[in-house]
Amino acid sequence: MFYYFAYGSCMCPVDLKRSLGENTHNYVIGSATLKGYRLGFYWQSKLRKCGVLDVVPDPTASVEGVLYRLPNRLSNALDEREEVPLNGYRHEMVEVQCKGMVYKNVRTYVVVDKLTEELAPNEWYSNVVLRGAVTCGLPEQYYWKLFNHIRQLQQIQKPQWQTLRSA
Repeated sequence: MFYYFAYGSCMCPVDLKRSLGENTHNYVIGSATLKGYRLGFYWQSKLRKCGVLDVVPDPTASVEGVLYRLPNRLSNALDEREEVPLNGYRHEMVEVQCKGMVYKNVRTYVVVDKLTEELAPNEWYSNVVLRGAVTCGLPEQYYWKLFNHIRQLQQIQKPQWQTLRSA
């Protein structure tokens, strides 16, 4: 078994099942906090064709997410989902707090080649992330902060088809 801290689309056990091939609800320990990092959309996913989440070191910030305890047999599939073999993300071992306990040597994923500016996510990716945040019980204040950040990026960077349609 290994501990995994999810902060993006993998917070949603239903979406994670799509990649791992089995139900992941039973592996959820609970909502967790990663201190010393902040969220940002610093990678463009070729699969999702939009900006996707990353964590960036920031001593003044923290990231809320979901702590899983996954069987080792799912490790390779999780790496494939995070495009580790293609140098998309890489493992980073972190410490998180969950249910009053500290978990060390927890795997999370960070983008290898970060964009210099955030790139807005599309509606589908945004919905998966937000659904995961609600399903796994992230704090309501954090949910709204994430929701507003996504909407702000989407307003600034409207997709080209929306611009063409409104012209």
